[in-house]
Amino acid sequence: MELLAPAGGWEQLQFAIRFGADAVYLATDKFGMRARADNFQLEEMPKVVAYAHDRGVKVHVTVNTQMYEHDLEDLAKTMEAHGQAGVDAFILGDLGALALAKEHAPQVDIHVSTQASISNTQAALTWYNLGAKRIVCAREMSLADIAAMRAALPADLEIEAFAHGSMCMAVSGRCLISDYMTGRSGVAGNCAQPCRWKYALVEETRPGQFFPVDEDERGSYIMNAKDLCMLEHLDELREAGIDSIKIEGRNKKAFYVATVVNAYRQVLDGADPAAFMDELDTVSHRPYGTGFYFGPAHQTPEDDRYTRNYQWVFEPLNSVVLTDDGTADVAVSGESSYVVTGLCRNKFEEGDTLEVLSPRQPVRTVTVQNLRYVGVDPDHPGFPPAADVFPGPVAAANRTMELYSFTIPFEASEHDIFRLKK
Repeated sequence: MELLAPAGGWEQLQFAIRFGADAVYLATDKFGMRARADNFQLEEMPKVVAYAHDRGVKVHVTVNTQMYEHDLEDLAKTMEAHGQAGVDAFILGDLGALALAKEHAPQVDIHVSTQASISNTQAALTWYNLGAKRIVCAREMSLADIAAMRAALPADLEIEAFAHGSMCMAVSGRCLISDYMTGRSGVAGNCAQPCRWKYALVEETRPGQFFPVDEDERGSYIMNAKDLCMLEHLDELREAGIDSIKIEGRNKKAFYVATVVNAYRQVLDGADPAAFMDELDTVSHRPYGTGFYFGPAHQTPEDDRYTRNYQWVFEPLNSVVLTDDGTADVAVSGESSYVVTGLCRNKFEEGDTLEVLSPRQPVRTVTVQNLRYVGVDPDHPGFPPAADVFPGPVAAANRTMELYSFTIPFEASEHDIFRLKK
């Protein structure tokens, strides 16, 4: 199955690809369902596509917000620009958007968004006959429903389904509560997530009498859905005939994207799911469930908070061999100790034990030793050229996005993530 990862911005794009995504989905600053993500500028898209294609990764662009009359002219121009940039597919859910895509970017594949709520064979066939290459299943479909639909569809119509990430309590994300309560439209990509807020129930003929759904003193979170996690069920997704599994999370940061993509990549490539379930606990998440795949989805009414067990604390940019006299020399090879230099992401200290997440490798641990502050210029050519770059030891790295170094027993690269348990 294709592993499709979210790319809410440049950093997320890079880490999704480094950790094994086959394709990424993203948006520019208009027509995407995640308006609060970093997103991309339209003029950046040729560079985005080239970066991904050079690494064998496809680019799917979301144009799946609610479309109004005043959107159409700009939408047509946007689709034409995406086509010229070489994107591989549009993810759309509006028939007008489909017509414009076929007219202005006919070379781009059509993938029908979950926003279209496709949950039966006839709906899928209708989109197929209109030119769709892939449908994204409605979130509410069970695995049995997907398998039955797969058996009745043409072989060249692909099926994509969500496998991991936040769930919406509304039908495939089509919800008006945010618009009603805050003026921020969810179907325009700017949801305020009122389903995550605290509520208490009162019956209309008993004003002032609240009924016991309050799991804590603040109220109940009766619409607060569990996060989806299908890592232990990838074989069942494959057997149902799903061609592409999708990770939700365009509002997430690179640490989340890298960790989740890595877990799914490793299991897709044959690793034991049990070995990577703990990895999914290192990122921010609500309690996990399996959505609607095996029956009704469940809420987590006791709390609205994410679990956050780890922080991304260090981003390596460069590691060089540590020589006998304690200097860092890029010309020396074959030694067992290295000096790694990179950016502080969050505070860590001398003596801390860090976990190192690397693409397609087991997680390794290091103890921070000889921690030194380096400076503020990550573009310095060839840094660190020698020990005189290091001004001296420090007890803690606490200047975010400034350079630090320490010694480790193996070589590190910019593909790695150093994290610290909170």
